[in-house]
Amino acid sequence: MQASRIASRVTAATAIAGTAVLALSAPAFAHVSVQPEGAAAKGGYAVVDFKVPNERDNASTTKVEVTFPTDHPLASVMPEPIAGWNVKVTKSKLDKPLTMHGEKIDEAVSQVTWTAADGKGIQPGYFQKFPLSVGALPDNTDQLVFKALQTYSDNEVVRWIEVPQAGQDEPENPAPVLQLSAATDGHGGSAGAKDTSDKTETAASDAHDTDTTARVLGVVGIVVGAAGVAYGVLAGRRRTA
Repeated sequence: MQASRIASRVTAATAIAGTAVLALSAPAFAHVSVQPEGAAAKGGYAVVDFKVPNERDNASTTKVEVTFPTDHPLASVMPEPIAGWNVKVTKSKLDKPLTMHGEKIDEAVSQVTWTAADGKGIQPGYFQKFPLSVGALPDNTDQLVFKALQTYSDNEVVRWIEVPQAGQDEPENPAPVLQLSAATDGHGGSAGAKDTSDKTETAASDAHDTDTTARVLGVVGIVVGAAGVAYGVLAGRRRTA
């Protein structure tokens, strides 16, 4: 059983190596996206990065506008200062006030706009991250959709506003989507100790198998090397004779 697992891992490693080569040779399709720094747990606060790549060879990105969802408004949005960029946070009145920390909030952030202060912006071949501290994240949805506009120095505007749909191909200009994780302790509970224990045991088993695989491959390497040396010695004796 264990031997078959090791053999399977060696075969899988070879397949992964081949796939990596193909991945490096494939074209990259970059678009505006959003990812949390760590976890974005429901009901909590998080720092999220809007990643904006420049997809043009002859123009720079000079403006980025991100529109916030109105169905799940965020009352607290704080941008991080970025050298060379001005930032504007726009708030709008809410149809239904929110309650945060026992206080009613009747407005939330509707848009954040970054504008290149020096006109240079994001040059061709580069990308820029725009961090925001946001919260409190909603606890009644699994994701937040942010629509974004990317303006280039030649006045071209790319609209990243198409909402990806489950079971369908990614649209040409997908909107950034932030996936929310399960609430942590203090925000509705956690995943539980059993799941953590199972993961720990699995990790330990995998580590053991990895070590065994490495030893087997090491022995194979030694045998192959010894065979090569022996062959060289025999070949040398035959030439001498």
